[in-house]
Amino acid sequence: MGVAAKKIRVGVIGANPDRSWAARAHIPALTALPDYEITAVGTSRPESAREAARRFGAAHAFTDARRLAEHPEVDLVVVTVKVAAHAGLVGAALAAGKHVYCEWPLARTTEEAAALAQQARESGVRHVIGLQARHAPVIAYAHDLVAEGHVGRVTSATVYAARGKGAGERIPAWAAYTLDSDSGAGLLEIAGGHTLDALRYVLGDFSDLSASLSVQHPRYTVAETGETVEATGPDHLLLNATLGSGAVVSAHIHDAKVTDARTRLEISGTRGDLVITSTEAGGAAGIRIDELRLLGTPAPGGTLQELPIPGRYRWVSGTRPDAEGFNVAQMYARPALDLRAGSRDSPDFDAGLRAHRLLDVIRLSAATGARRSLAENL
Repeated sequence: MGVAAKKIRVGVIGANPDRSWAARAHIPALTALPDYEITAVGTSRPESAREAARRFGAAHAFTDARRLAEHPEVDLVVVTVKVAAHAGLVGAALAAGKHVYCEWPLARTTEEAAALAQQARESGVRHVIGLQARHAPVIAYAHDLVAEGHVGRVTSATVYAARGKGAGERIPAWAAYTLDSDSGAGLLEIAGGHTLDALRYVLGDFSDLSASLSVQHPRYTVAETGETVEATGPDHLLLNATLGSGAVVSAHIHDAKVTDARTRLEISGTRGDLVITSTEAGGAAGIRIDELRLLGTPAPGGTLQELPIPGRYRWVSGTRPDAEGFNVAQMYARPALDLRAGSRDSPDFDAGLRAHRLLDVIRLSAATGARRSLAENL
């Protein structure tokens, strides 16, 4: 693809104009970045596809994802639909020889994710998985500070991540499907996947772990209809783990937090500490969306104070840092640079596959009640 002299032309699958993550985050992000042009949109119904094209300024509207992927005016296919449909849609885009950005999770199962990662490698195209917390300015800066020895040798990390989803045991109709353990979009996959991937990005991979999964809210009421739905997916994850470096990790990740939903990741080292925390204005959505602050000790034994984030970690100027789609815009800025410079700094399908395999080990530990080595189970 000759990208040096023209915009990257994007086709967005799942671009429902009224209620979709694409409309809330991806479309604003793409619109804010000069490297991209939205040329095609796809939804499941002709009327919504046409309205999306009109509202988002796309020249082409589709209900057939394969036709969208094969269109000559689409360079990059973005997949932003329910997880169960990812394998088929991503596979069609790869078969068409197009670059692909897929929302996390990559697929409903690790087996599907492995097949997509293999297909992506063989296709030779660029592929990006939407683990956007890595490109939040605070996370990226913390990664570099740890690598530079700012806290010395990391000894431990403590994670607390609570979302407001399901608070009061009521849930909006559009989110009810995520209560199903087979949806691929429950607490473990979304809150757990994003939070633990950010932790691994900053501190490195896990060596072994012990995990517990629990359903504390087995029934919910659908807000719009009053219907009662059963929850089969866990809403609490407790994790005790060791990193490859030898540092120890404890984590509690849960949904349905009635008050003070927030994220806090504390990193302790031999020379000081770092704390990544959601701002007072947010916190209910999780690390992939919430605006974050970074606290640190400027000298050994000093007190925690907020660390300013250098401007080089903010690649997007047209989106506010507290906007819902800011980290998505940060994600899009990196593939554009990668395509033009030949670099590979974006999390790809192989990174997504590693995240899927980590979640499998967590499920296995929870099911067996035994501590598991990742080397033996990945």
